[in-house]
Amino acid sequence: MNGMLVLFLLILIAALPVFLVYLWFRIARFPMPLPWFLFFLLSGAAALFIALFLQNIFPDILPTDTGMAAAIVNIFCKIALTEEAGRLLMLLLFFKILNLMGKGIPPSTPAPKAAANIAGTPGVFSSETAVWGSIAGLLAGLGFALIEGAAYGAADLGLALLRAFTAAPLHGACGARVGAAAAVCRDHPLPALLRFLAAAAIHGMYNFMILLPGIPTVLAIFIALSSLGSSVLFIHNALRGPKS
Repeated sequence: MNGMLVLFLLILIAALPVFLVYLWFRIARFPMPLPWFLFFLLSGAAALFIALFLQNIFPDILPTDTGMAAAIVNIFCKIALTEEAGRLLMLLLFFKILNLMGKGIPPSTPAPKAAANIAGTPGVFSSETAVWGSIAGLLAGLGFALIEGAAYGAADLGLALLRAFTAAPLHGACGARVGAAAAVCRDHPLPALLRFLAAAAIHGMYNFMILLPGIPTVLAIFIALSSLGSSVLFIHNALRGPKS
């Protein structure tokens, strides 16, 4: 197969979740300007390189011959935690840039009473800022997955398709949680930290079930899809506003 055609197919397959989310925003008439959409996708793509750097400098806490303990440290810390940290750092940087530009989070385009129906819910640090942070993180997670999925797919087109429907939802779900944490960390540091750790834990559990033999892959898929579903529901319920 022609090399350029293969590259196009890889990008198309990896971008499928991005197209679906953009279609969702358009159908639901969520106020997400296209430049913002692309801006946050770019932040996620850039976060991949930060995560790779963090993984390269991550110390070997345990020797490689310590079996399960070393595997858990590697999966939850060296992979999941560094990838979520890379996403967090990039989103914090992008939010800072937007603030310097006078844009800020949420965007200047008004949302229809965003988060009005869930703000103040006990145990939930819901606000318009948290909702838009979740949206930014969701897109950043998909941008991360797009680049990572295309890279994996270079070796196997089937793998690229599999990751589009498993790893992409996982990165989107974790990104939504990290994005909310990044958006509100200044005013709500403890809930933000818990949100970040939840993202790392979900990511780690997914990787644990994918990488270790003997664990049904369907469990990893369930974690990815259910986590994404809860994030999408949070955003959808917030942006549609309270029922009249």
